[in-house]
Amino acid sequence: MKSLGQFIRELRQVNDISLRELAGRIGVSPAFMSDVELGRRNPSDSHLGKVAEVFGVSVDELLKYDTRPPVREFHQAALADPGFGLAFRQVLDKQVSAEELLEFIRQREEKEGRGGQGKDA
Repeated sequence: MKSLGQFIRELRQVNDISLRELAGRIGVSPAFMSDVELGRRNPSDSHLGKVAEVFGVSVDELLKYDTRPPVREFHQAALADPGFGLAFRQVLDKQVSAEELLEFIRQREEKEGRGGQGKDA
């Protein structure tokens, strides 16, 4: 799977926009934008919104390529229910793979009759 930076680079190339031009349009330095494309830095939510606007895509489309774990959401879930903290620790301790977690979710959705469509479907 490609990273957010790789996807942004592809969008930039397809739209024939230079790194310097994109950086200027979203209000960051070309060095920062280069670091984003290389996966060394991450854009803020505000900058991500501006990138989406430049390329005419949704922020959700960009976030599909954001490989960072949702640390803030994990932390909030663990604060609200300490059982989540224990579960997250066990996933890491037992080295459960991403594929295993996704398979568990797929099976659960099938069991609930959602067929992978999510809660809102």
